[in-house]
Amino acid sequence: MSRRPRERGQFWLGAALAATSAMGFASKGIFAKLLYAEGWGADTVIEMRSFIAVPILGAWALWAVGWRALLRPPRSALLGALAAGCICYYYGALLDFRALTLIDASVERVLLFSYPSMVVLLHAAIYRRRPDAAVLGALLLTYAGILMVVTGLNGSVLHGNLAGAGLVLGCAFTYALYYLAGDRWTAAVGSVAFTFYAMAAAATCLAAHRLLATAPGAAIWTPRTIPLAAELVLFATVVPMLAMAEGVRRIGAPRASVITTVGPPTTIVLGAGLLDEHLAPMQWLGVALIVAGVLALELGRRPALQAGRDPD
Repeated sequence: MSRRPRERGQFWLGAALAATSAMGFASKGIFAKLLYAEGWGADTVIEMRSFIAVPILGAWALWAVGWRALLRPPRSALLGALAAGCICYYYGALLDFRALTLIDASVERVLLFSYPSMVVLLHAAIYRRRPDAAVLGALLLTYAGILMVVTGLNGSVLHGNLAGAGLVLGCAFTYALYYLAGDRWTAAVGSVAFTFYAMAAAATCLAAHRLLATAPGAAIWTPRTIPLAAELVLFATVVPMLAMAEGVRRIGAPRASVITTVGPPTTIVLGAGLLDEHLAPMQWLGVALIVAGVLALELGRRPALQAGRDPD
């Protein structure tokens, strides 16, 4: 087999893995909503997801980097990963899953997809580099889209979405901070180990959160909730993480980032079919603006967006 067919094969495999990852992450809100309908609380869903996912990610990290490297990381990288995990996978997850009790999964996923624009703004602020005109145009598209999705140019839509949208945008901000931390420390430990350290830190925070809760929720295990919980952990968390890591390895972060734009439309389709969620026409316009803005940012391949992975 010549080199070129092999390269094409690797590209299409990497693209398929990146798309699989994006669609898996896009299903998270759907499974969470279905568990809520079965009597699970938001905190219980977060805790279950984290406590089951961490051992799986630990096994993945051991296989990928070996126990010696995993147990002896550079001190600064370890502390950075732990802090990023507490901020994003603990605090950000709390905001996100509680938002899903207030707004549709479709709206949540579209708003969460705004985090690349926050990475650009934070990167510009930290390094004191003014974004060029093309990036400013992409940011304008993104935030005009957020306005349309949250309001639909209708007062009742705004009233119904305002509180939940605020929580999701807060979560998106923690995603942006996670990316900046990853950009700073991933090179020292590798993305697999960085992800494991971050998730382990979040699980520790969630364990403390549960112990301190005045009325901790209980997981209701039934023939219906068991497969839903398994799907949330495997198909919407662990498998997407693995798939994105392998996709990025084969095609690079910038190309993988562009492919992740299939995520919001996937959630909208799943929300319509499984949860009877429907966006108003003006909200659809907002979705298009956000996706267009993020595509413009990703295609520009700005340095702040090179991580290219959904920390969901």
